[in-house]
Amino acid sequence: MDAFGRTIDYLRLSITDRCNERCLYCMPEGYRGWRTRPDHLTREEIVRVARVAVRLGFRKFRLTGGEPLVRDDVVEITRELAAMPGVHCVGLSTNGLRLAALAPPLRDAGLRTVNISLDALNPELYRKITGGQLERVLDGIQAAVQCGFERIKLNCVLMRGVNEKEIWPLTLFAAELGLPLRLIELMPVTSSDVLDERNFFSIGEAMKLLGQHDEMTPVPNPRLGWGPAKYYRLRRTGALVGFIGALTTPHFCEHCNKMRLTADGKIRPCLGDHGELDLGALLRRGASDAELEEFFREAMARKPLAHSFLQGFTPCRPMTAIGG
Repeated sequence: MDAFGRTIDYLRLSITDRCNERCLYCMPEGYRGWRTRPDHLTREEIVRVARVAVRLGFRKFRLTGGEPLVRDDVVEITRELAAMPGVHCVGLSTNGLRLAALAPPLRDAGLRTVNISLDALNPELYRKITGGQLERVLDGIQAAVQCGFERIKLNCVLMRGVNEKEIWPLTLFAAELGLPLRLIELMPVTSSDVLDERNFFSIGEAMKLLGQHDEMTPVPNPRLGWGPAKYYRLRRTGALVGFIGALTTPHFCEHCNKMRLTADGKIRPCLGDHGELDLGALLRRGASDAELEEFFREAMARKPLAHSFLQGFTPCRPMTAIGG
């Protein structure tokens, strides 16, 4: 429990800052962090951190990046986490480019949930946003569905003048597959100009747009994970759409239950706050498990009540270096 009475039981583990895409909102042009900081935590270090976290009450883990599927030992990391006593769920956030091949071994290793980024269904627009190939992502989504993961979500980051016309096609696509679609507001993590009115597209606007196509009914308890999305069911299509509005939702952080571990070993109690504690340095000095536990407690105590995105927040390193 943190200083504000919130139960913190969810740790997002970034296992690399490398990525095989270059999304507009995540990785700035020219970023080469991994070339100057070859200090990613090893598989053994990641598993040890998770084991310490479990003793402190963490029960849910999500592998992120960068793109976690570019790491060669992602299946082994998944298997060790999933087999750990006390772990309730291991999930993955991915762009899907390598998912078609890796979905079966990941499912066999114990991966339970998958979040897949999908910012457009138009191939040319998708390439413009991400630099990637839409066809490979769609193959990855189909592979995940066929593997029978317990939960698969599609994530779309809203960008004015870029992909608002994709919202309805994405909704229909998700409904056809029986998957929830989450629409996510831009956050000033990689660049502060995302809050400019020329770029920022709010979830309120997205709801209004969807309301022109179908009637939406709130779904109060969809049991779709541990995130902050507010879900609605569309009456005619049956689509389930979640809205994540970190910038426009009052009391957005009120029930936040997560912390992050960056690929280079920093604990980040809040995405929207610059505070980080260097757990990696402690690990490599030969710290005992008791010292690591105390370090975690200190990080939890520093978790702020709310993010600072609306208080002139200036990003100090891009999202790909922090972890999704």
